[in-house]
Amino acid sequence: MKFEDWEPIYRKIITDMGYDRARDEQAAKLLSELLFSLEPSRIAPVSILTELVQGKDILVCGNAPSLTDELADVDPSGYCIIAADGAAAHIMDAGLVPHIIVTDLDGAVDSEMEASNRGAVMVVHAHGDNIDTVHAIVPRLYHIIGSTQASPLENVYNFGGFTDGDRCVFLAVEFNAASMTLIGFDFHDTKVTSMKARKLDWARRLIKVAFE
Repeated sequence: MKFEDWEPIYRKIITDMGYDRARDEQAAKLLSELLFSLEPSRIAPVSILTELVQGKDILVCGNAPSLTDELADVDPSGYCIIAADGAAAHIMDAGLVPHIIVTDLDGAVDSEMEASNRGAVMVVHAHGDNIDTVHAIVPRLYHIIGSTQASPLENVYNFGGFTDGDRCVFLAVEFNAASMTLIGFDFHDTKVTSMKARKLDWARRLIKVAFE
């Protein structure tokens, strides 16, 4: 998705959620500087997403409680697996390594670091609320691609999306997946906080946009 198409949606999200665009932009800039400072061997070229996704059947794994059961009902062998943040831990527990992890690093970071060491591409998202975490964790990862929900930078990309789950979907669309199967998504989970419920509602709405 081009940023000029995403930006009006982004403005609605930050207005609704009460987020500070300047903080998001600051986070993106800091992530960019951090990535430039790392050994090049830790950075993945964006072209690797084309190699992994284009023309492939994609299994997008959200982190709803249903994920473990749904994963057991799927033969993952023919898929490129994209995990949304904490979903990576459940996928690793099933004996699999996600091909791509889309994360703002607020989930099962130990599992994500293990997956990174085992070859998973880490699409790390910086926003106004995770700057300290990005600084602490990113230098310990491999195969990193930076992302933002604000204006993209030279080495920090915006493929569209807000939550980890819907950003997985936007990424798959951006890189021309042949098909997508979504598991581990529950947009009406009644056991989450009111803030999380609002995020889930935005995820639901944004996934509809991504498929339009």
